[in-house]
This record gives sequence, C-alpha cells and structure tokens, in this order.
Amino acid sequence: MGLFAPNALDLDGKVILVTGGTGSFGRRFIETVLTRHNPRKLIVYSRDELKQSEMQIDLAEKFEPDRMARMRFFLGDVRDRERLMLALRGVDIVIHAAALKQVPAAEYNPSECIHTNVLGAENVVWACLSNRVKQVIALSTDKACNPVNLYGATKLASDKTFVAANNLSGDIGTKFAVVRYGNVVGSRGSVAPLFQRLIANGAKELPITDPRMTRFWITLNQGVDFVLSSLEVMRGGEILVPKIPSMKMTDLAQAMAPDLAIKVIGIRPGEKVHEMMISVDDARTTVDLGDRYAIEPVFVEYTREPFAGSFPGVAEDFSYSSDTNDDWLSGDGLLALLNDGSPAKLLRRATD
Repeated sequence: MGLFAPNALDLDGKVILVTGGTGSFGRRFIETVLTRHNPRKLIVYSRDELKQSEMQIDLAEKFEPDRMARMRFFLGDVRDRERLMLALRGVDIVIHAAALKQVPAAEYNPSECIHTNVLGAENVVWACLSNRVKQVIALSTDKACNPVNLYGATKLASDKTFVAANNLSGDIGTKFAVVRYGNVVGSRGSVAPLFQRLIANGAKELPITDPRMTRFWITLNQGVDFVLSSLEVMRGGEILVPKIPSMKMTDLAQAMAPDLAIKVIGIRPGEKVHEMMISVDDARTTVDLGDRYAIEPVFVEYTREPFAGSFPGVAEDFSYSSDTNDDWLSGDGLLALLNDGSPAKLLRRATD
C-alpha cells in the first residue's frame, strides 16, 4: 500500500454500497476492499447491466468463490429515490461515485447532468438518512471549486448537499463527507489513454487545448486509498482534499511521446486553463491535516468535533491551484504514475 493508505481501517463485517460501482473508481475500489478486508456484503449499484455482467466475470477470474459470495449487483439509477431506498437497506457505508462527468457533454445536455449530479445527490442523502447508514463519502472534483462549467457547478451543488446533510442527521447519526481530487491517471475518458491510442495508431502529433494548461494528478490506486483513509479521518461535514502533484499538459505529451509534435487545438467548451481545489474564499475554514487538507463546514452541528484546534489552519490568502502548486511531476514521475494507475503495457512510453 502506498500514499494515503489507511492505518487501521476495519471494514470486516460491514455492508458497503458503491453508486456508479462499474466505473473506473468503483471497480478498483471493489477489488481493493475484496483483497484487503472481509466485508459482509459489497453492493454495486449502477444502471448498466452489461457493465455489471462484465464486472462479475472479471471479478470471478480474480477472486475465490467465497469472496465472490459477498458481492451483490443492484441495477438502479441515482435518479430513482425509491430504488435507492430498497438498495440501501442494512447498508453501513455508502461511497457515492455515480455522476455524469464529461464537461462538453454536460454543457450540451445541462438538464441530464443536473438530474444525475444534483437531484441524484439529494436522493442518495434521503435514502441514507432513511436507512440509517453510518458513513457516506461522496466523490467530487477539482472542477467544483470556483466552477466555470456546468459539470463543476453541479458537483459544487452536490458537495453542498452532502455537507449540509449532516445538519439533518440528528439522532440518526449518519456522517457525510466529501472527497475532492484532480485528474485520475489512466481512468476512462482521461487524456493519457487518449494520447496512447493516438500514438499506437501512428499519429504524427498530439492535441493540446492550451500550452499553458496544468492539472492535478492522482492514480486510481491513490484515489481509492484516499477514500478509504478518509473513512478513518472524517468527522462529518468536511471536504477532504489530498496533497497531490501538478503537471503541464505539454509535459505529459512530451513524456509519453518525446518525438511527436504538439498541435494546439483550443480550449473545449467549459474547460479551464488551470484547476483549483481550494479557493482563497475557502481558506478561512481550511485546516492542514498533513497529507491532506480539510475544508470545515460553515454550519457545524454541536455533536461534531472540529479539526481546527487540533490541526493548523492555512494562511488567509492560501489557495490550492494546479498552476501555483509547490509539488510538480517530472516526465519520469508521470510515467511512473501511469504505470501504477493502468496496465504498463497500455501506458508505457511509446519509444520504449
């Protein structure tokens, strides 16, 4: 286990449900929990029966029947509150990973993105409270901080919904938290696999939307570990942000294909030049936990013990942005992350 790995997380005997469980994060999360822990049940909640069938086959090739006996596959959409209510009966922990994530698609289809990312978040909160789920972690994105696109705006609304849900918990006792991180290396739809496909197909150049562009980077394994360790750290109502490196997109292209030219194609609809995970406006409620930051909730229930007092705050003018980050990836460092986040044979340097 590596960066962000939990110290003493005990999931033995727990019932865990992952919304959007057939996605890149959900699959890796399920595999990690099956490998390291002994949950009573692991429930995949998603709307695509083909992906669920393929996931069952893949897991059966990796795990013994006694492990697979813990798996449950529940067809459903986070837009459907009644279906969520049924799926969450007896569940201890919910990881909410379901979302519409493609920025241009969200700009073109705003109502669909709102229904899944905003109203779906409300449905998850309602079903968790009704079923007395103990812990809930919702996955967010750097695009939710000072959003300029609809996807980011819907995820900000989702974040606010989960943070405020702690004020509704009362004697139910459910704790809600949010984790926010950057680009996941090698995940479906990310730029690194796109570059690799172009290289494999004999492309003469790689497309870059803007040569100034920077992004935060995290591997899929690190993302899973960050969520698992956040189950240990969370107190309810905070947004947890990992300390991760940045890299220029031009450096990514150069690392993957040093002999190929770069073609500037222009920023896509809704895209930023740089991403931010903590704004200056969030600094007054942000504390430094060592390997991560925590943005404390503005409204705090009396039952919650704040991080502030036990951990130092950040400077008043602090912000956490991909262009001013003090941790930067080299080309070799990025390639090492690529080979951690996805199969090496898919994401190796093209000239190797």
